[in-house]
Amino acid sequence: MYFCRVLFGLVVFWVPSLAADRALVLLDNFSTRETHSIFFGALKEQGVTLSFKSADDPNLSLIKYGEFLYDHLIIFSPSVTEFGGDIDVAAITNFVDGGGNVLVATNSDIGEAIRDLGTECGIDFDEEKTSVIDHLNHDVSDLGYHTTIVADPSQVIDSQIIVGNRPTSALLFSGVGMTADPDNPLVLEIISGSSTSYSYVPDDDVKDYPHAVGRSTLLIAGLQARNNARIIFSGSLDFFSNKYFASSVQKALPGSQRYDKSGNQELALSLAQWVFKKKGVLRFSDVKHHKQGEPQPPVAYTIADDVEYTIKIEELANGKWVPFQAKDVQMEFVRIDPFVRLNLNASKDGVFQALFKLPDVYGVYQFKVDYKRIGYTNLYSTTQMSVRPYTHTEYERFIFSAYPYYFSAFSMMFGLFVFSMVYLHHRDDPKDKLD
Repeated sequence: MYFCRVLFGLVVFWVPSLAADRALVLLDNFSTRETHSIFFGALKEQGVTLSFKSADDPNLSLIKYGEFLYDHLIIFSPSVTEFGGDIDVAAITNFVDGGGNVLVATNSDIGEAIRDLGTECGIDFDEEKTSVIDHLNHDVSDLGYHTTIVADPSQVIDSQIIVGNRPTSALLFSGVGMTADPDNPLVLEIISGSSTSYSYVPDDDVKDYPHAVGRSTLLIAGLQARNNARIIFSGSLDFFSNKYFASSVQKALPGSQRYDKSGNQELALSLAQWVFKKKGVLRFSDVKHHKQGEPQPPVAYTIADDVEYTIKIEELANGKWVPFQAKDVQMEFVRIDPFVRLNLNASKDGVFQALFKLPDVYGVYQFKVDYKRIGYTNLYSTTQMSVRPYTHTEYERFIFSAYPYYFSAFSMMFGLFVFSMVYLHHRDDPKDKLD
């Protein structure tokens, strides 16, 4: 009995450790742990277990015996040209394909490894030694090349799920610029540059057209893959630093508002929650369908049946699953193309319901819910059912639209009857024979 209790205690102790989020943090210099301690401390408070290692450690590995060793990957090593151990761009993309999440922060010393990773994800970083420059929207403390950019809250993506409440203070950014692949619809432009920003080498005269100009310049970009894995690329490692978290902000333009503290900390922590799937995660359960007034679904529906469809959707919030509330969740009744598309009515317990009449076309159909919204994980549910035509005994005995045909048939029968009676009972008068 004592052995069982000890074993049970070990299991109880071990299960939470298995459920905890594990993150591998790759650094160029271990001093980054101190300069970015507020950010790393906030991640630990969110339940993320951090493992700090050098980016060129020869023992690095993301997978062992076919299982991923970590749930998340944080790359705060801008100048790395080649990762150590078994990690390379292919291994990281394989990690993302397996559902892992990645947070990348770099700067003007960007190495080829991060540039290649960005290219794989639809992000095109500018060359090494370049910086985002803005001669109008830079901080008052920058008296040199104007590479300490002040980003207004209006430049942040309008998605509360990703960035939380829109920052009330301006943001500080200093680093390399990037652009998004226009053919990649999955890329999210989280923070864009102002119309006067561009990316170039600060020491050089502008002779060629810059890599990124105006609002096409991205400061921070994100991506949610089709398997719901999430990636964030930040062109500024300092964006997550203690210095920028606590720094005051004021544009160098005359009359600009001064903020005692930047909005970097609030936004950085919100981005971390999103990329590590602490929020914006949906799941569904209890998918049911049946005829209205019946508890169980039939083997096959009949055309024009009145059907009820329900699905329960929950959202992860503060570590707990709570009922999801939305007015734009739709259900489609699909054969090849949708025959029925309608909004689902939500209840307080997260159950979405639809009442509708089946089309009068038989075939094999699907109840389909395909919910895709910026910031949320993709929700996809399909349930297949057959719809058959009426049997011979299910048709109405007399169809109202066929009454003219009924009348014509009975009138012909009555006419034939009258003709027969006349023909059978009519006799011509006999004529006398003449000699």
